[in-house]
Amino acid sequence: MRFRHPDGSTVHLAYCTNVHPAETLDGVLAQLRDHCEPVRRRLGRDRLGIGLWLARDAAHALVTDPSALRGLRCELDRRGLEVVTLNGFPYEGFGAGEVKYRVYRPDWTEPERLDHTTALARVLARLLPDDVDEGSISTLPLAWRTRSTGPAPTALRRLGERLDALEELTGRSLRIGLEPEPGCVIETTGDAIAPLTAIGHPRIGICVDTCHLATSFEDPHTALDALVASGVPVVKSQLSAALHAEHPHLPEVRDALAAFDEPRFLHQTRTRTAAGLRGTDDLGEALGGRAIPYGAPWRAHFHVPLHAAPAAPLTSTLPVLKAALARLVGGPHPLARHLEVETYTWQALPPALRPATRAQLADGIAAELTLARDLLTDLGLKELP
Repeated sequence: MRFRHPDGSTVHLAYCTNVHPAETLDGVLAQLRDHCEPVRRRLGRDRLGIGLWLARDAAHALVTDPSALRGLRCELDRRGLEVVTLNGFPYEGFGAGEVKYRVYRPDWTEPERLDHTTALARVLARLLPDDVDEGSISTLPLAWRTRSTGPAPTALRRLGERLDALEELTGRSLRIGLEPEPGCVIETTGDAIAPLTAIGHPRIGICVDTCHLATSFEDPHTALDALVASGVPVVKSQLSAALHAEHPHLPEVRDALAAFDEPRFLHQTRTRTAAGLRGTDDLGEALGGRAIPYGAPWRAHFHVPLHAAPAAPLTSTLPVLKAALARLVGGPHPLARHLEVETYTWQALPPALRPATRAQLADGIAAELTLARDLLTDLGLKELP
């Protein structure tokens, strides 16, 4: 979906396909047929943006076989789909029964991460629509916090050089956004400023995930103003909402939270205290003891559907998303022109809330995109055909 900003530039809205993970190229092609095209049809659009997630094997198949890459581009065109952004955070195994800490490996200290991201950039340069000359890729924020990240800046500078060369070859400008996430070396947008300034390459910036922003209790305007002041580019933003519990000391609230404690993904949980943030790596750990205080609101890194906040006594951080979006695209010029709805946890929701069929999942994704579209038009952007 495309929107005209009042300054005349185009803002792209997509949804991320990591909600239907596939490890192979055949699986990606099936995604387009079984999920993405049905979402487009529900929205009544001739064209729908998708943020592709390409696992290692799928990316390798595309970058080593030009005919396969041409075939994917043709399939996107045939189904009314377009790609201006990729999710390069998960490397492989995102559909496994237990992902947890595995999603952070390989990290930016390991050569596989640089090679994979380079492959993604080469693929994206060929998938961009003919009338679009800029693409974006989100990636993990260096590494999980327990890892030493000494080699990471060198790898990212090398990536920047490769992206420079790719633009000379293809005429397409590609940028990478490190995505701050609770528990990682770069946990907040503030944490990103020093390393990105030190790397100092204009193609290496930040991806602002509004669920992560909210989980860390960052104020959107303060965070984004600091990025602007430091000159760190916002390459893309993932529009997402976290789980919010206003009164975690109440037994009924903890019972409601326990329904979201599932085994597949990490759900880092945070609370704000006078001494700063306190938190755990997972929701079950927070519920299981006194690791974090109960006297102030909790937020958990669980991407809840944008249009459907959980039932009381829980809610979502949709207000944080709205405030961030107002700063991202509501000013005289957009800070980010690539926006991506990223609710990958539909099948991790409590059983009563999960879609039981492909049709129900498509309905839910279409409803999320409709909400995002309405927020953009309320900010003065005009939806394009």
